[in-house]
Amino acid sequence: MKNLKINNVKYLVISLVFIFCGSNSIAQSSFEYKGYVSNLESAWLQKNIDIMLISGTFQNRFDFFVYPIENTTVNVGLRNILEYGNIVLVTPGYGNMATTDNGYLNLTQSWRSKSNYVIYSQLDRLNLFFANDAFEFQVGRQRVNWGVNLVWTPNDIFNSTSFLNFDYEEKQGSDAIRGQYYFDYSTSIEFVYKLDKNEQVTSALMFRTNKWNYDLQAFVGMMETDYVFGAGWAGDILSSNFSGEVTYFRNKENFNDTTGQLVASMGWTYTFASDFYVHGEFLYNSLGTTNSYGGITNINSGEYNAKMLSTAKYSVFGQIAYQLNPLVRIDVSSIINTNDKSFYIGPFASFSISQNTDLLFAGQFFFGDNFTEWGDLGDFYFLKIKWSF
Repeated sequence: MKNLKINNVKYLVISLVFIFCGSNSIAQSSFEYKGYVSNLESAWLQKNIDIMLISGTFQNRFDFFVYPIENTTVNVGLRNILEYGNIVLVTPGYGNMATTDNGYLNLTQSWRSKSNYVIYSQLDRLNLFFANDAFEFQVGRQRVNWGVNLVWTPNDIFNSTSFLNFDYEEKQGSDAIRGQYYFDYSTSIEFVYKLDKNEQVTSALMFRTNKWNYDLQAFVGMMETDYVFGAGWAGDILSSNFSGEVTYFRNKENFNDTTGQLVASMGWTYTFASDFYVHGEFLYNSLGTTNSYGGITNINSGEYNAKMLSTAKYSVFGQIAYQLNPLVRIDVSSIINTNDKSFYIGPFASFSISQNTDLLFAGQFFFGDNFTEWGDLGDFYFLKIKWSF
């Protein structure tokens, strides 16, 4: 099996270039593409250090869709990224960290890595999808999203992603096989089998249905070293949306000797007639700490996953947003660790400056005592421009 791993994607990238350049000779009905070019500039004011670190990320993305036969789609998503600046310079091993591919197949290629910049490409979508009236089948690198909440998704055992990582809109994919059968428009079963770079398996069977005007889901399976049991819901209550997820993890090898871990989140959303939007979430992690646990290294320690959406036992999220007009949107979000009293505030202002060009001003500000979850991270300022095609 190991011989099947792809350790170099140069030939795949070259093939994609030929496909893209030759698209005019292919019927529009059998080939489509979209993408964008963006540049994100950031300034980091570290806590207790009188130094500003200036960095940037230039990104080009292509999404290709090929329809070779009826009911079948081949999807290829390619990211070409240049990261540069002070953060790259002062972070030991930044190039290796940025180009680490967590999938079973290594579909990330580093082209050049120096002390203050790194250039690399990544295929985060590479899959074959088939669907008919009642059945779906998908194999390859794909996005598998079982979460129902906006911020904390303990049901998303395959590829959880941090709310703070706003620059990666499409989110990472998983190397997986997925099948789904629909009994009717609202009732289905879905099976997913995923392998990661360490050949660890995450696999589960999900059942979905709709009762009492609520979308309901429940699943059982395993996530790497744990058995998992989960459920979720989403529906309306008092003219607002009410959703939730709960997942229980129990170690496979020490099943009888541990109490397991319960991670649960609940969300509430209300949209006013004046285009004013309010959203709140609550997170509970049974193995989270009620003491201070953080420091500057905490944000980079381990992989973000459904078991560790936060180091805190209790967390609260809030967001308000307002569409000033069709071209301008502003919003402010916040995460609070209710035990160590550290918190995050993120103001965003987005502008549509043309039909396919967007401008974003954003900040991520972190407050709290030293060695709390959010207290050591300082302040970040962002400016992003994006052109879509």
